[in-house]
Amino acid sequence: MSADQLHQVTLYTDGACHGNPGPGGYAAVLIYEDGARGSRHRKELQGGFALTTNNRMEIMAAIAGLEALKEACHITLYSDSRYLVDAVSKGWAARWRKNGWWRNKTERAVNPDLWERLIRLCERHQVELRWVRGHAGNSENERCDQLAEQAANQRGLPHDPGYRPDRA
Repeated sequence: MSADQLHQVTLYTDGACHGNPGPGGYAAVLIYEDGARGSRHRKELQGGFALTTNNRMEIMAAIAGLEALKEACHITLYSDSRYLVDAVSKGWAARWRKNGWWRNKTERAVNPDLWERLIRLCERHQVELRWVRGHAGNSENERCDQLAEQAANQRGLPHDPGYRPDRA
């Protein structure tokens, strides 16, 4: 399907962590404008883990939003995480993957499990990442922050299967 035939989706994401590492939450808000029907669809997602990091939650928010899409789309993804936006848009994560998850000759890349999932999703979809300043009045970013905080504060959060304290 050509780029002009793909559904256009706006995705806002955010992650939160209390303690870093500590209990963490992630959230995504997906917005799809169906011009043909004159309708707007909105979906909010959230989740969390008992022990994780803020960076993992920022990446997980993007993954959750992209995984919620049933078909390939053109997505404009807004995040207040420079780590996430720069790692994808500047090709850092792809380079780490190519180098066997090494950042350089002496440092391993952190969070390779999540980067791998995110890269695969970016290969499926056409994703344009844009940085947005956090806590600066963007209503959708603020909503994601609220949802991520709610998720991080839930009781009985599951274990983050990919969190490795030795690689945090």
